[in-house]
Amino acid sequence: MSLGNTEEHNKKMVAPIVVTVLMIIYYVVYFGFLITVVDGIFKILLGIIPLAFAGVMIYVCIERIKEIKGGEEDDLSKY
Repeated sequence: MSLGNTEEHNKKMVAPIVVTVLMIIYYVVYFGFLITVVDGIFKILLGIIPLAFAGVMIYVCIERIKEIKGGEEDDLSKY
């Protein structure tokens, strides 16, 4: 693998990582605000939802990075 190819893979990995971080921040802030507004058992539910979303987003980001490193940048070509 040449150095240029590695740099190209690194550039393609930036977008999924940035989107994942932004979505996690959005969910934490949004549901954090809702937790301050809502009372009762809904607070627990509103704490679990962003954690589940964050877990799914991180999993999808890791899978996408594996695809990029494996040379499958254009995964739409499979379908």
